[in-house]
Amino acid sequence: MKTQKMSCAHALFKHLISQKTIIDGKKVPLFPGAFGIYGHGNVACLGQAMEEFKSDLPGYRGHHEQNMALTGIGYARAMRRKQIFIATSSVGPGSTNMVTAAAVALSNRLPLLLLPGDTFASRFPDPVLQQVENFNSPTETQNDSFKFVSKYFDRITRPEQILSSLPQAIQIMLDPAECGPATISMSQDVQGEAFDYPEIFFEEKIHVIRQINPDQREITKAAEKIKESQQPLIVAGGGVLYSEAEKELSAFAKKHNIPVTPTVMGIGCMQKDDPYYIGAIGCLGEGSSNSLSKDTDMAIAIGTKLGDFTTGSWTNFQNPKFQLVSINTARFDVTKHRAIPIISDAKIGLKELSDALGDWKAPNSWYQRAVKEREKWDAYVEKNCGPTNQETPSYAHAVGAIYRNADVSDIVVTAAGGLVGEVVQIWKPKQLNTFETEWGFSCMGYEISGALGIKMAKPEQDVIVFVGDGSYLLHNSDIYSSILYDKKLIIIVCDNGGHMVINRLQLAKGGKEYLCNLRAAGATNMQFVDFEAHAKSMGANAETVKSVSDLEAAFKRAKKSKKTYVICIETHGYEWLEGSAFWESPTLEVHSTNENKTAYEDFVDGKKKQRKGV
Repeated sequence: MKTQKMSCAHALFKHLISQKTIIDGKKVPLFPGAFGIYGHGNVACLGQAMEEFKSDLPGYRGHHEQNMALTGIGYARAMRRKQIFIATSSVGPGSTNMVTAAAVALSNRLPLLLLPGDTFASRFPDPVLQQVENFNSPTETQNDSFKFVSKYFDRITRPEQILSSLPQAIQIMLDPAECGPATISMSQDVQGEAFDYPEIFFEEKIHVIRQINPDQREITKAAEKIKESQQPLIVAGGGVLYSEAEKELSAFAKKHNIPVTPTVMGIGCMQKDDPYYIGAIGCLGEGSSNSLSKDTDMAIAIGTKLGDFTTGSWTNFQNPKFQLVSINTARFDVTKHRAIPIISDAKIGLKELSDALGDWKAPNSWYQRAVKEREKWDAYVEKNCGPTNQETPSYAHAVGAIYRNADVSDIVVTAAGGLVGEVVQIWKPKQLNTFETEWGFSCMGYEISGALGIKMAKPEQDVIVFVGDGSYLLHNSDIYSSILYDKKLIIIVCDNGGHMVINRLQLAKGGKEYLCNLRAAGATNMQFVDFEAHAKSMGANAETVKSVSDLEAAFKRAKKSKKTYVICIETHGYEWLEGSAFWESPTLEVHSTNENKTAYEDFVDGKKKQRKGV
């Protein structure tokens, strides 16, 4: 067998470069790029290999390790898991900064390859700079924290170990049932050590994402149960997008006369003009879907893990005859909640389930009710997000202003906080795959970094970011990255004076305003941030507006801008749309205030409505 002698770091990147995939009929790199922040743990070996291979694997300079990994996650989501970004860091805080991003990728079932530096396999210099020692287990380092938030973890302590480790990591990241982040922890000394690698290790390999076919017995059983239903509802999750089953979903809904309610991560799987699109479901969702869900006797969940924000902590399904059919590639997800399981790719599962249902249709009276619920909700939203002369506009006013003026192809991005709910309830997709958010881990700070990755994946479309002042202050350095790499973003900073959605929860539970609201944070020198000046200092165009009409005019200027444009607007901290469902969150049983008592009574009432034994 022919071999090539090279360093472990060089062999690692050469192997990754040889991995290809097919997108739109064209062969493209499976790994389109790598983010890096160099330190002593990765600059000399991994860093040099990246520089030497930069023509085949473009490198991008990060400004915070968490941010660059979040950008990789945004890219992978926008590419529907067909391509995977790499992020490398030094040892120590550089590596642990990426742990949160790994958790984001794991929660959202998204691929990401992390290459943190690690301590010396030889242990001769121990303890080395930035090493966290476990006194009882010398084999453990701070990088072991990745084990709990990675689908695959390995520590490379000999150069030949990548021969078996890298293929396993790649297969897991491409597996629709196991998809998530892979962490290859690279011992510093081993990165530079040489080995005679077989040339076959560097031969081109074209990957095709596996499609899982359902067991026909599962299809038959599910079809039989669905035919018994009178008020069925489809809950469409992110798995519909990853399977590219948008057309199949629309056809299934039309053929069988079933309303569709996407989850937060599933929005974008249908256009707003589809007659069966009723709106997002759950705590962040719309009144139309949440009203229907309470009476449905059959939910067909497709590609969703049915988290508490989708199910209203399982109070959304109150019909005593309620049953659940779940289509998912992951056994772990499909067997939850007493579901009738179909372990399958969404596209294939929908086709075969439709064939098994034949000409069966749900009663038209149920569909007509769904249409009326949607019309009622749309009227409520229009009333609360339309043009206004209100001195301080609400989140809804700001989102509505941008939505009215956005192009059909514009992609909206948001995450965590109160903006997600307002965007979900207002921004009905004008085109498929134009709604991107992060809600699996509800990670503040994802907004700008994730949007950068989405823009890298979809450079021909404008990417609009909604971010609150709290998330902006947490992570904003990728405004600078967007300038450096000519990836224009349009960023709407809604400044409501703190973490006001949590302030809302604080008040709702009977507490007093404290720390969340900046005005109640006990600051000895109270002042607010000049977001416009800050954004300009990083090279962006920026302006501050006061009214909704000014916001609309500024957005038109932003659309014409050649570089990232930041628009700052003060928004109301106490006004929210009210389409949400019950959400179980901690509530004091012993009351300090009358507000506590009321909150606890509401909590107990909600608990009574929960579906038991899920």
